[in-house]
Amino acid sequence: MGVKSVTDDSFDAEVLGAAKPVLVDFWAEWCGPCKQVSVHLDALAEEYGQAVEVVKLNIDDNPMTAGKFGVRGLPTLMVFDKGKVTATHLGAMSKTRMVEWLKESAPGSIA
Repeated sequence: MGVKSVTDDSFDAEVLGAAKPVLVDFWAEWCGPCKQVSVHLDALAEEYGQAVEVVKLNIDDNPMTAGKFGVRGLPTLMVFDKGKVTATHLGAMSKTRMVEWLKESAPGSIA
């Protein structure tokens, strides 16, 4: 399982309609910290892909969804569970912290 890209058109089906929790990375090509967390997101998708879907949404190409969820800074990470936002984090974080945050944000999803 790898990180999947979503768009304004596919967001509702891929994220809000997902059967398991989804970690969404709102990012942009020009964002340095976004590139830093990208490596951690790839690792998370590989390690925990059975329990949590990891997706990316480029806000420059897909401004509607970013606006709908009030994304004001990058990177913004959001956890969606059963179609609802359960947590939001603004800024980069380490992979270890990301795993802890996921455990807090989507209890029972990863051990």
